[in-house]
Amino acid sequence: MKKYKPTTKSRRNTSGIDYRKILTTNDPEKSLTSGFRRGSGRNNRGRITTRHKGGGHKRLFRDVDFSYDKFNIPFTIKTIEYDPNRSGFIGLAVYRDGAKRYVLLHNSAQVGQTFIVSETAPLVPGNRLPLGNIVVGTFVYNVELKNRGGAKIARSGGDYAEVLAKEGGFVDLKMPSTEVRKVPANAWASIGEVSNNENRLVSLGKAGRSRWLGIRPTVRGTAMNPVDHPHGGGEGRQGRGRRRAISTYGKPTGKGQKSRRAKKYSNKFLVSRRKVGKR
Repeated sequence: MKKYKPTTKSRRNTSGIDYRKILTTNDPEKSLTSGFRRGSGRNNRGRITTRHKGGGHKRLFRDVDFSYDKFNIPFTIKTIEYDPNRSGFIGLAVYRDGAKRYVLLHNSAQVGQTFIVSETAPLVPGNRLPLGNIVVGTFVYNVELKNRGGAKIARSGGDYAEVLAKEGGFVDLKMPSTEVRKVPANAWASIGEVSNNENRLVSLGKAGRSRWLGIRPTVRGTAMNPVDHPHGGGEGRQGRGRRRAISTYGKPTGKGQKSRRAKKYSNKFLVSRRKVGKR
């Protein structure tokens, strides 16, 4: 972690990651980058569906490979790079047949290391193989929810899922949220945990740094007018006036309330729900 001298009040509590000790280049691979228009929390109709998003520094999109569809061909990590679109570090993987792909790196990845996607791959961090071939107790990341469906789980900086048990063609995985879920044994996963585990220790220190990241201010509902939020209004400082907190759109939110549909199709894959407030 990088600490700053307290030259101002906001600087006193600011911390960051010392990228100079980790990254090997500032120039992304041109063939794997492109410009893109950010939706800023809006759907295809232009309506805001996720609040508090917008602005921020201009970014290039890095085409990160989450499908890992080149089997039994070793690849070597040539660079370790920063990706403004995610919290983990990415690396330029060059396959033995000459193909280049960006991949999400594990926590101990180094330039020059070689990894492989194979059913018979050794159980070392960075290699990728089916969950059914991975030993119980192993930490995994970039986990698929179905065979050849692409990595969907444990992709943020420092995240991992733990293999707990195997039974009946399924593997029990403990998610980063502490939820335990059944995943098909033929779904693929990478060994290890995602790089940049110090990301969650960073203190932004000032409001402007959030704006650079594209995060807009969050205003409390109780500070609004009744026309703007169900918690708004009242003389002076009032409580929200109801037992359970709800969102701007009237949906249950916060305070440990469950918002999952009672008859969701994937309920049959849940072994235990997440423990609120724990990780």
